[in-house]
Amino acid sequence: MRPLSEPFAPVVHAAEVMRGLPAPWFVAGGWAIDLLVGRVTREHEDIEVSILRRNQLELRRHLATWDVRKVVESRLSPWADDERLEPPTHEVHARREDGDLRHLEILFEEASGGLWRFRRDPRIRRRFEDIGRVSPQRIPYLAPEIVLLYKAKGVRPRDEDDFAVTAPLLSPDQRTWLSDALRACHPNHPWIARL
Repeated sequence: MRPLSEPFAPVVHAAEVMRGLPAPWFVAGGWAIDLLVGRVTREHEDIEVSILRRNQLELRRHLATWDVRKVVESRLSPWADDERLEPPTHEVHARREDGDLRHLEILFEEASGGLWRFRRDPRIRRRFEDIGRVSPQRIPYLAPEIVLLYKAKGVRPRDEDDFAVTAPLLSPDQRTWLSDALRACHPNHPWIARL
């Protein structure tokens, strides 16, 4: 594994935490964009990891020593060891008192029949094998077109920055998929014209 520079330390620590989870996982959000680009492009408030909803109990066991809480109606509540979380709950936060990484946000992805399904609009799909990439350092991250689709909901300045740095790196297939997905769920989105 080629070493990552110090600014990537949170991603390396997240990968160390997730190592050994018997299920696929992906760095998500802005850090996924930075893994694609190969450099840290902006400051990050947190680190997010995505897993498939169907693997949530494996995750809960993997993080057994952490304080793991589910997000329900914008509030954190305890997540019981054997509790299965169903939609619309899609986010948990894991915290611990020590270690290099003390807080991790985990997002659940929907999938069935070999297809990833966008949790905000299940008409939008991608073959499961196309939802992730792996950095040269062997860190899995969510495909950039999917990251941008999630970011398209509110378009904060950091989301606009992430789009600007990512769009030139998208393949024609990724651009087409993202454009079609945006037309389906955000038909007047300004990014459509820039794809």
